[in-house]
Amino acid sequence: MIGDVSGRPGRKILTEHLPDIVRETGADFTVANLENASGGNGITEKNLKALLNLPIDAVTMGNHVWGQKETIAYIDRYPMMVRPANYPDSAPGRGWTYFEKNGKRICVLNLSGQVYMNNMDSPFPILDSIITELVENCDILLVDFHAEATSEKLACGYYLEGTAAAVVGTHTHVQTADNRVLPGGTAYITDLGMTGPLNGILGVRKNIILETMVTKLPKRYEIELERPWQFNGVLIDIDDETNKAVRIDRIYRIYE
Repeated sequence: MIGDVSGRPGRKILTEHLPDIVRETGADFTVANLENASGGNGITEKNLKALLNLPIDAVTMGNHVWGQKETIAYIDRYPMMVRPANYPDSAPGRGWTYFEKNGKRICVLNLSGQVYMNNMDSPFPILDSIITELVENCDILLVDFHAEATSEKLACGYYLEGTAAAVVGTHTHVQTADNRVLPGGTAYITDLGMTGPLNGILGVRKNIILETMVTKLPKRYEIELERPWQFNGVLIDIDDETNKAVRIDRIYRIYE
């Protein structure tokens, strides 16, 4: 599972290195968060098509899912792409989707947090309303919880402990060091981190962020394009017999 892919650097890292990473790790199934993949704000259909030529099985999104206006028109044509399930039912797209891979039926679910985020329905009642359907229709449930607050992410991990094979956090763009398997067999990490520029501030050119913090005046955000770049994610091992996680390892690579 790959942390927020940010802008052109993130896309180029995947193009240049993801096939090798998949081969080296022996990964059977790959999930990438692409909500920042086009200029740091959503993803265009052109960029989505290009990235789907890589070994990416599922695409998750987040609060920038509608950052590119065209996404509203195209999202329903891509069943491997999920946006947060706590958007209203009238929103285009889907909050979860199913895959068949290596004899397993895998469900990928995307949720958004509420704390310091856009005004969304609480993810917990939504989980209560759908979780029975999801687990009855899949062997392995993978959850991308796109949220700001570490407490809310950990709460979701415990809420789904023993039910989901993995609950991973995205959105804050900084990889956390708390990867572990919860006692119920759920792999957890508070944030996968970011796949993109290393020396910006959360992917944005640092002089822009510093200026806005000092002057309190708005500036247009621009992705840092200069190398070095970073690849952030996790490799999760799931037991074939129990369909529960037995190991979660962080992947953190720098490309000069």
